[in-house]
Amino acid sequence: MKDLANMAGVSTATVSRALAGSPLVNPRTRKDILRLARENGYKQLISAEPGAGSNMRFNIVVPRPQGRLGWLDDAFFLELLGGIGQAAHTYDCDFVVSHIVPRTMDDLMQLNDEEGYQGTIFLGQSSLHNMLNRMADISNSFIAWGAELPGQRYCSVGSNNVKGGEKATRHLARLGRRRIAFLGNREAPEVQQRYEGYVKALSNEGIDFDPDLVITAPFEIESSSSITRSIFERHRDIDAIFASSDTIAIGVISGLQAMGIEVPKQVSVVGYDDIFMSRFVSPPLSTIRQDFAAAGRLIISKLLHLSSGEQMVSERLPTEIVVRNSCGA
Repeated sequence: MKDLANMAGVSTATVSRALAGSPLVNPRTRKDILRLARENGYKQLISAEPGAGSNMRFNIVVPRPQGRLGWLDDAFFLELLGGIGQAAHTYDCDFVVSHIVPRTMDDLMQLNDEEGYQGTIFLGQSSLHNMLNRMADISNSFIAWGAELPGQRYCSVGSNNVKGGEKATRHLARLGRRRIAFLGNREAPEVQQRYEGYVKALSNEGIDFDPDLVITAPFEIESSSSITRSIFERHRDIDAIFASSDTIAIGVISGLQAMGIEVPKQVSVVGYDDIFMSRFVSPPLSTIRQDFAAAGRLIISKLLHLSSGEQMVSERLPTEIVVRNSCGA
């Protein structure tokens, strides 16, 4: 690996990740390392490189998301599905999106055992966590996108939601905002973790926690806009809002503008996800970015390894704050 690292001009850690099939390595860098390895007679190449998934077919299942009215028109799910689709193409495999919403253990087992599929991707655990744990004792041919939960025995991929919530809140605090509200549905595990990051950042920045500024809101623009207007009838001193998704944040901005409240002059807004439309609202939305392409590569890579009988561990993707005009700086 040291020899390959010197030839490629990268670290031995990068070579190790590339040979292990880590999707966190830049595809061009990985391709160069694999080429050098072949040219120099190295044999420890990954089994799940592009082409290894040929003829493999996966089933994608979307449990009924908590706090969401649906998902077929939900920008977050569609962009995550796009990231998975790009990765499936890269690895030369295919998938089908199921219309079935699983509710029981029998539903889960039937979906996971459907003939013609080599594995299942669950986009979110919803209320299925305990049943997925039971299924993990029977089969290891599935993976979930979502939070890593206490006692979890199945493999999941997701972002570091606590750190993401902390970054968003800390940024608002360091802009001088002191009355920072949190909007989201904490029944969803990911939102609960973002809330934990929010509370942690308030404490670290010396801001008193006010439970009245924690407001339940669905992942839906119109409802979030209406909820925002009702919030400001009671709390006119709010000077910032951390919305636990971009969809909620876009509704927040709409609600504030409907009341004549200037964003970000009077109220700063930060969202979460960095969906495509967040760049084009007015003002453009500051947000916590989840890398959908990296998520798709990691999900497909892990599922390919799972299908070959390997045991894989859950993994959290890093997040970063993307600063645009909605927070002021």
